[in-house]
Amino acid sequence: MSFEIRVNDEPFDVEPRPGQSLRTYLRDRGWFGVKKGCDAGDCGACTVHVDGDAVHSCLYPAVRADGRTVTTVEGLARADGRLHPVQQRFLDAQGFQCGFCTAGFLMTTAALDDDQLTDLPRALKGNLCRCTGYRAIEDAIRGVQHTEEAGAGQAVGRSLGAPAGPQIVTGTARYTFDVDIEGLLHMKLLRSPHPHARITAIDTAEALKVPGVHLVLTHYDAPERLYSSGRHEHPADDPDDTRLLDDVVRFVGQRVAAVVADSEAAAEEGCRRIAVTYEQLPYVLDPEEAMRPGAPLLHPGKGPEARIARAGSNVVGEVHGEVGSVEQGFAEADVVYEDTFRTQRVQHASLETHGTVAYFEPFEPGTSAEPRTSAEAAEPATSAGSATSAGPGGSAGAVPRAPGRAVWPGDPGRRIVVRSSTQVPFLTRRALCALYDLPPERVRVVAGRVGGGFGGKQEMLTEDIVVLAALRLGRPVKLEFTRPEQFHGATTRHPFTVRIKAGARRDGTLTALQLRVVTNTGAYGNHGPAVMYHSVHESVAVYRAPHKKVEAYSVYTNAVPAGAFRGYGLGQVAFAVESAMDELARRLGVDPLVFRERNIIGPGERMISPAGEDDDLYIASYGLDQCLRVIREAIADDRSAADAPDGWLVGHGTAMCMIATGPPGGHFADARVSLLPDGTYDVAVGTAEFGNGTTTVHRQLTAGALGTTVDRIAVRQSDTDVVGHDTGAFASTGIVVAGKAVLRAAGALAEQLLALAAEYAGVPAGRCRLVADAVECDGRTVPLKELYEAARDRGVEPAADGHWGGTPRSVAFNAHWFRLAVDPGTGEIRVLRSVHAADAGVVMNPLQCRGQVEGGVAQALGATLFEQVLLDDRGEVTTAAFRQYRLPAYADIPRTEVHFMETADAIGPLGAKSMSESPFNPIAPAFANALRDATGVRFTEVPLLRDKVWTALAARSTP
Repeated sequence: MSFEIRVNDEPFDVEPRPGQSLRTYLRDRGWFGVKKGCDAGDCGACTVHVDGDAVHSCLYPAVRADGRTVTTVEGLARADGRLHPVQQRFLDAQGFQCGFCTAGFLMTTAALDDDQLTDLPRALKGNLCRCTGYRAIEDAIRGVQHTEEAGAGQAVGRSLGAPAGPQIVTGTARYTFDVDIEGLLHMKLLRSPHPHARITAIDTAEALKVPGVHLVLTHYDAPERLYSSGRHEHPADDPDDTRLLDDVVRFVGQRVAAVVADSEAAAEEGCRRIAVTYEQLPYVLDPEEAMRPGAPLLHPGKGPEARIARAGSNVVGEVHGEVGSVEQGFAEADVVYEDTFRTQRVQHASLETHGTVAYFEPFEPGTSAEPRTSAEAAEPATSAGSATSAGPGGSAGAVPRAPGRAVWPGDPGRRIVVRSSTQVPFLTRRALCALYDLPPERVRVVAGRVGGGFGGKQEMLTEDIVVLAALRLGRPVKLEFTRPEQFHGATTRHPFTVRIKAGARRDGTLTALQLRVVTNTGAYGNHGPAVMYHSVHESVAVYRAPHKKVEAYSVYTNAVPAGAFRGYGLGQVAFAVESAMDELARRLGVDPLVFRERNIIGPGERMISPAGEDDDLYIASYGLDQCLRVIREAIADDRSAADAPDGWLVGHGTAMCMIATGPPGGHFADARVSLLPDGTYDVAVGTAEFGNGTTTVHRQLTAGALGTTVDRIAVRQSDTDVVGHDTGAFASTGIVVAGKAVLRAAGALAEQLLALAAEYAGVPAGRCRLVADAVECDGRTVPLKELYEAARDRGVEPAADGHWGGTPRSVAFNAHWFRLAVDPGTGEIRVLRSVHAADAGVVMNPLQCRGQVEGGVAQALGATLFEQVLLDDRGEVTTAAFRQYRLPAYADIPRTEVHFMETADAIGPLGAKSMSESPFNPIAPAFANALRDATGVRFTEVPLLRDKVWTALAARSTP
């Protein structure tokens, strides 16, 4: 029986493996534009055409494609090389951010007929995007153009498209696993079925008998060294409470063993054959219970040396502070409001799951990557080198079983390359070197294009175990999380319980603000203390009150660990603080906007929090008053209430937030800008690109400083070879830290080139001017190619370095306003109008910055309305698929009006401020305040599920 399939007009006759899906069949043939987002038909990232019909290839058996014609995104373009009209429209509208979902949207859209295009909510119900907020996708489908051109040196402030745009719409952008490495082995993880247990025996003999299994790793193979999966510039920010593979498991889903085999199927079978004997231990899921005397202890024996505050009470970190006397402040108040607010676990739900590929490449000490011309791809080499197999005998056939022993297998003239879906390649390399006692020059960490992050990839969750296996075997190894593993093996947003008490005088001024905050960090404390500290800083400091008090605890429980998530704790506490401000205003009979205006911090004022003050944090530009003015004007001209159905309750509400533009203690970035032989420029910067738009802005900053156009600038990034160091792409630092380093390097190179040109042309430097591809020297034009040769003839390398340490820091402000309609008979809520005011300083790229705001609003709406990671009574995640964990789809997200304030920051590059995280924070309280206005009910828990709203309204109307 023969098998034949045509893929993008190429014939293939390789028969599929039994049960193989079309998605994996196509990727095995090198069509990497077909993505894996869920493997369950929920997200649409794998959409292709089969005989012209759009199908989810993860559900389509490859054998059914026999005799059929299949088109992937790579084959969508015209035969003459021109883009398909849909591809061009997505490019013109910038209908993507990270771009991981884009191929699926393109293939779905290209198959729609005219009738289907009139009903996009239905047509796009099978495609999910986590980044954009869907407005840009709708605009792309409708043919709206947002991108523009810019002349030489005029890039800053323009809506320029992302440099990777052409690759994204053609499916040629390379994400973590879009590589073909010879001899690749596959890893699968055995995970704990118990919330708390000690492993008393583990037998791997049967697993090693599975054909194709090469290695089984257990806690006997793991280094004894403790570390944290959370990555920060300063390792002391996180507790050392994690072991690579532990003999004690602390949550359902914790990794117990790893199997490496020729195929994923063999590795999975190996996992099934491992026999583990557990001694089950008592467990605790509630953080309040976990702090009580007699509660089961998760990390007994670990303490201050591991940076755990009180292991005997399961408290990993705590803050206690008071400014003034809240007792006095409440005595002075005419109105006091007190209540408890709760926020839930939320999954980052990046469509690209966590994963790592480790392989080896030739290496000579003292070598590094060389700049390439702008015409060359910025993707690093992916050759696996000459790796040799240790054979299927497991660790005994490779390296002796010494825990954590770091041995260079085979040729010593090699180094290990770790290709990972990470926001922090440099911090990951540092952690791997510390864990395995490896010299940094022997470890290179590379991030391809990252398919979404949101803080979830500020962790080391796969790199550590993959590197151990690769070192043991001397062969390339891959671990890619499944979607269920993303839910029970990665991290979530921290659940918070916030008890707030606030008092105010009759004149509308605050007298006291008191918080008791308990955060559930789960089984491990990665990011726990830092999230807790951050949550009670800017959320409290944004308001003036003479008396403030904070108690905050980050608590261990036997649940899936929490970690970094967009907003880093501020959104959870802002839900309580902004709701309380609204309630005080109502009880005083004061307009909520007026109440805020009377109490918010002003320009130049000290930011005071009982959690402590940061000496390097300043209000370097102030736009909060403008934000509230925009909201006031929106309310004044609003007519959306007329759109509410008859009988529905209508209300509106506002919330606002302040956020630091970087983390405390320093966030470092190195950059290097070079003139290349062809007269173009190379920018080397360490920060990762995952839809945050930093690559575009770095080119814009460079173009402005060098008087050139962005098409003459190539960017190399996310690779530990390219620069000395970069803390990473988190805390919204891609522009305000890495961008400042790039700007400094570009400015220094401009000065160097002008001096070289002046000497070469024999004219004063003041008579020289950089233009797109040359230097104009008093009437003479010196091409940059010619200047490069002249510099090299003199032994001068035309390049310059820039550095920024992330301090001092500024603050950004955001405010949001909703008009809602609520059906009292069903609890259904409709957003009638959504307005966001953002103080981003000088906006480098309005199109991309607007996309960050819209994406943040959309993600926050999901968390406000329905997203929640649910656990059963043993702590096991029960929402480990997109069809159980509901993500916002196109039909769920309203178009948000985005307004940027007119400010210029004194610290950020060219006056810019960060805007990746902060739009998320005011959404839940603004929505809850609008719901309160419509219904008269104060909702103190999110998500605001429809049945909860209906139940509350029904209870209110019951006598």
